[in-house]
Amino acid sequence: MQGDVIEELARRYEKLTKSEKKVADYVFAHHRNPQFMSITSLAEECRVAEATIFRFCKTLGFKGYNEFKLALAKAQGQAGGSQPGGAYGAVGPGDAMEEVYQKVYSSHMEVLEQTLATLRPGEVEKASALLLAADRVFCFGQGGSLILAMEAWARFSTIAPNFYCIEDAHMQAIAAALLTGRDVVLFCSYSGATKDMEAVLGAAKERGAKVILLTRFAKSPAAAYASAVLQCCAREGPLQMGSVAAKVLDPIVNGY
Repeated sequence: MQGDVIEELARRYEKLTKSEKKVADYVFAHHRNPQFMSITSLAEECRVAEATIFRFCKTLGFKGYNEFKLALAKAQGQAGGSQPGGAYGAVGPGDAMEEVYQKVYSSHMEVLEQTLATLRPGEVEKASALLLAADRVFCFGQGGSLILAMEAWARFSTIAPNFYCIEDAHMQAIAAALLTGRDVVLFCSYSGATKDMEAVLGAAKERGAKVILLTRFAKSPAAAYASAVLQCCAREGPLQMGSVAAKVLDPIVNGY
């Protein structure tokens, strides 16, 4: 779809269903927020089903929710808007070097403060107990999140011999199918909603293994498999490929 997505939404508003208008109203009032939200989070905010969000995107001419978010982010960029909570959109080509690192510093501090306010001590204690009691701990992740899983494995391996990291998604699924009830999976996923992730965590749960999830979205599909959820608050837009702030928080929420 060409043009500004907000303008297109305004043109089509009267043709939307009652539920779709709830989504449209939220987008009009908070047009930056959906860029950083999962489809589950947006559905909860609008008090509609996830299927309604999908139909809403199709009505506007998008293939799905991710394409809608990308168009929304591009529209914000073309309008000169900045994306809060990250370096993207905040650092301009005319900024002096001092301004650049001050902006990046500020965005990181904001994320740390938000995470401190959101992270639940009970979940951290639960995760710690699971790690201490486990026979084996497998650090898994896919895509950019795999790098975080590898770093977690490297750090934990300096103090305990029972931490493992498998990089290939298919091999992760095989390993998950061989877990026991005394094993733990530490899974890193910003969205908590990837297809390969569900295959791995589904197999782990069937075997009785415990799952610790490190994610941005506490109510993501992956959370349904988790015994403990460690939430970071780095807001990553669709034009960002693995925000640095989200990666900085990996050692923070894991107790380093």
